[in-house]
Amino acid sequence: AAMVEAMKAKDKARKDSLSMLLSALKNAEIDKRSPLTEEEADAVVKKEIKQTKETLEGSIKAGNNQERTDLLAAQVEILESYLPKQVSGDELIALIEKTLTETGATSKKEMGKVMGALTKATGGNFDKAAAAAELGKRLA
Repeated sequence: AAMVEAMKAKDKARKDSLSMLLSALKNAEIDKRSPLTEEEADAVVKKEIKQTKETLEGSIKAGNNQERTDLLAAQVEILESYLPKQVSGDELIALIEKTLTETGATSKKEMGKVMGALTKATGGNFDKAAAAAELGKRLA
């Protein structure tokens, strides 16, 4: 439905992004040989975002034309809109405090255990860099 909407609106960036995403989802489904679960579909979307961001960074470094760079930036934004809301900010800090209490972690050696618990609690939908920085401050 979103693809048809994008075509009617003549929104090239949205149409191209959705086309790429639908193709990636279809390929993942074919590879798995069964329908994708919600988590697997989210993983495919995250992979597409990562690839598009890498292309965007390469485009910026190479100094390619601004139009292509803008198109890639728009594609990243469009793809991110199809992911569940990321846990960040105060909500993430509260979750980190709760997880630290539950796991009893006190040293940086246990950071992996805490990150694993955060991933499990949020389904992987949290700002990993911010969480790692916050844990770095809290763990000795």
